[in-house]
Amino acid sequence: MTVPTTVVVGGGIAGLAGAWELVKSGHHVVVLEASDRLGGIIRTTPFAGMPVDEGADAFLARVPAGKELAKEVGLGDDLVSPATGQASLWIGGRLKPIPGGHVLGVPVDLRAVAKAGVLSPFGLARAAAEPFVPGRPLGEDEDVAVGALVARRFGREVQERLVDPLLGGINAGRSDELSIDVGAAQIAAAARKDRSLTRALRALRAANPPDSNAPVFYAPAGGMQRLVDALVRALTDAGAELRTGIRVTDLASLDADRVLVAAPAYHAAALVDPVSARAASILRDVDYASVVLVTLAYARAGIAASFTGSGFLVPRSEGRFLTAASVFSNKWPALNDDPDVVIVRASAGRYGDDAPLALDDDALVERAHEELTEALGVRGAPREARVSRWPRSFPQFRPGHLHRMAELHAALAEDAPHVAIAGAAVNGVGIPTVIGSAKAAAARLAATTADPEP
Repeated sequence: MTVPTTVVVGGGIAGLAGAWELVKSGHHVVVLEASDRLGGIIRTTPFAGMPVDEGADAFLARVPAGKELAKEVGLGDDLVSPATGQASLWIGGRLKPIPGGHVLGVPVDLRAVAKAGVLSPFGLARAAAEPFVPGRPLGEDEDVAVGALVARRFGREVQERLVDPLLGGINAGRSDELSIDVGAAQIAAAARKDRSLTRALRALRAANPPDSNAPVFYAPAGGMQRLVDALVRALTDAGAELRTGIRVTDLASLDADRVLVAAPAYHAAALVDPVSARAASILRDVDYASVVLVTLAYARAGIAASFTGSGFLVPRSEGRFLTAASVFSNKWPALNDDPDVVIVRASAGRYGDDAPLALDDDALVERAHEELTEALGVRGAPREARVSRWPRSFPQFRPGHLHRMAELHAALAEDAPHVAIAGAAVNGVGIPTVIGSAKAAAARLAATTADPEP
C-alpha cells in the first residue's frame, strides 16, 4: 500500500502537533519551516543562568490537549505547575489582588471583589444590580463581544478592571471586540442559560464546584522548549522529515498528496489563494496584534519582599506602557537557581498599539524598568536584560469568528479537500487550543481518500 505524503507548512506548535497526528495515522510527513528553528513562539533560552521562556511559559490544565500531547511524547511525568497563581491588578498606582469568586473576570462573589478593592463603591453597586438588569439569554447561534455583554450587564468598571485585563491580556486585544464563543466559552454557556450572568454562573459553579487543589497550568520542568524538543524527537524517530530555512510560496510546487498549512493567517491566505479564493478571503480578514516581552534580572534585595504573587495585569484604562508582568522567580521557584536574583518578564503592546514594537531594545528596557520600579518598588538597575519581539503574533477574534472558520473549512473541503488549515487563528490562542486545531486539521486530511496534487 502506498504511504501518503503530507507536507506541513510551518514548524510551530500547530505544525508539529499536526505532523504528530498525521504520523500516527500512517502518513509520511515532511515539515517545512521558513525560519532557522522549530517551535514558533515557544522558545526557552538561558537568562541569568536559568532557562527562561521568551513566549508562553505554561498551558491550561483544564483543556486536555496539552497534557495529552506532553504524555504522548514522554513528558507526562515531567509536568509541573506554578508555585503560586495569585496575581494582582495595577490600578490607581497600587497593586490589588485579583479577587477570588470570579469566572474569567466576571464576579460571582461580590464580597471577595469588595475585599480586593478593585472596584469603586459605585462599581460594586452597579455589579450587584446585575440580576435585575433587563435582557434576554444569548441565542444558541448568537455570538457577541464578551466585554460589551459584561459592560451591559455589570457596568463598565467590571469590564475595564476585571474582564478586559484577563481576557484582553490573554489575547493581546480588547474584550469589547472579542468573540464570547472564542474567548470566554464558560461565560457564553452561562449567557445562554439565563439573562443574568450572576445567576447562571452561580448555578454552573454549584453544579460543578471548582477544585481549589487542581492545577490551573502545566509546563514541562525546565521550560516550554522541552515540549517542542520532545515532539521533534518523536517525529524524527517516527520517520518524519523536519526541514528549516525553507519558505513555501506556492502549494503547487510541493510534492505532496496533502498539505497542512500551519502558518499565520496572513501567510496562509497567500498560500491557499490559488486553490480557494474564498478561504483566502476569510483568512485575510483576521487581524493580528504585536507584543514585546522584556525580561529583567534584579538583585533580590532590590525587590519589595512583601510581593509574593505571580505577577500583575494592567487594565487598558490605566494608560500604562506595560500590559502585564510575571515574576518568574515566584512563579517557578524550582528553576530559580540563584537565590539572590529575581527575574521579571514584562509585556508591552496590544491590538491597536504597536508603539512598543517601534522602540529599540534600550528604550524598551528603560520603559519597562521605570514601570516595574513603580509597581514593585524595585531599587537599582537590572543586572541583565533581554528583549523578545513577537510581531503580528496574536490573532484577534471578532464576534462570528467560529462561523467564519466553519465557512473556511467548508470552502477548502469543496475547492481543495487536500489542504487544511491549523493554528491560533482558527479556534483561539493558548497551546491546548492550538493543538486541538492541529488535531482537527490532521483528521480532515486523514479522512480524504483520493490523492490529487494540492
